[in-house]
Order: sequence, then C-alpha cells, then structure tokens
Amino acid sequence: MKILIAEDDELMLKTLEFRLKRDGHQILLAKDGRQALEIIENDLPDLVITDIMMPYSTGLEIVGSVKQKFGDKIKVIILSGMGQESVILEAFRLGADDYITKPFSPNELSVRVSRFK
Repeated sequence: MKILIAEDDELMLKTLEFRLKRDGHQILLAKDGRQALEIIENDLPDLVITDIMMPYSTGLEIVGSVKQKFGDKIKVIILSGMGQESVILEAFRLGADDYITKPFSPNELSVRVSRFK
C-alpha cells in the first residue's frame, strides 16, 4: 500500500516511516500541509496519515480536501496530541477514517493501517 505520512516533527516522521516500511508499505513523506496536498495530487496514495497541527495546512484541512476530491478512494488517519472531543468530532465530520491520539504504540498504528488493505 502507498502511504503518505504528513508530520512536521522529524523524529515522529522517521519513526512512522521506519515502522511502516518494515510492514512492507511504500512511504511518501511530507513535512508540512502544503507539501502533503501536492503529494496527494501527484502521487495518489492509498492512505494519508496526517498530524493535525502543521504549517501551511492543518490535518483537518487535508482531510476535508482529500475527502472532497477523492471520497473513499483515499483513506485518512489523523494523528494528534490533541485529545479534545471537538477536534476529534470535527475530523470525523470531515471524513477521517480513523483518529489516533499521541502518544501511541507503533504496533497500534500497524494494526489500524492493516484494516485499510
């Protein structure tokens, strides 16, 4: 599966990349929301894993854009340290397929990603 990871925290980005590559996925990386939207347009990943708080475009803006343009063709998992109910509900209202609150275990992420194969 082709997965885009959009995360502005370099350590988190590399950790997720390492784990998901080990699981056999093709990984694309974006360090901000603008770069993520460009990669989505050009490379059409199967799954987008995005942080909520990023420069240029937030994870919520990415979810809205992806779901408006591609519907269920591209799945989206939101990662966030913000466990606020209003943010979680907004992510799902915009079409997010899953929401993981930081910190989380790489094993949990692997299981959640495998549901979209």
